[in-house]
Amino acid sequence: MNAFADECRRRGAFVSGHPLQGEHTATTVSVRDGRALITDGPYAETHEHLGGIYVLDCRNLDEALELAAMCPMAEQGGIEVRPIVGVPGPDHLLADPAATRE
Repeated sequence: MNAFADECRRRGAFVSGHPLQGEHTATTVSVRDGRALITDGPYAETHEHLGGIYVLDCRNLDEALELAAMCPMAEQGGIEVRPIVGVPGPDHLLADPAATRE
């Protein structure tokens, strides 16, 4: 995993990455009728689990898919690739890349 992160850094794509503790440590929060409902355990009962997250700033989808295939965990399970929704404004690090900057 360190070699993968180093390759992402070498390409200038690495933004952040963190492994997650097991799903047994999860607590799910939802709000219904203005009241917080707290449940021990993950959001969904499934055989798959989210082991960690990488945020990469790739040139395009092809580069993102290439890097995902290089991740060692792709041989153990699957790597889900998704774009981040850009939210413009001073409180968000990832502004909409299509927005014009002054």
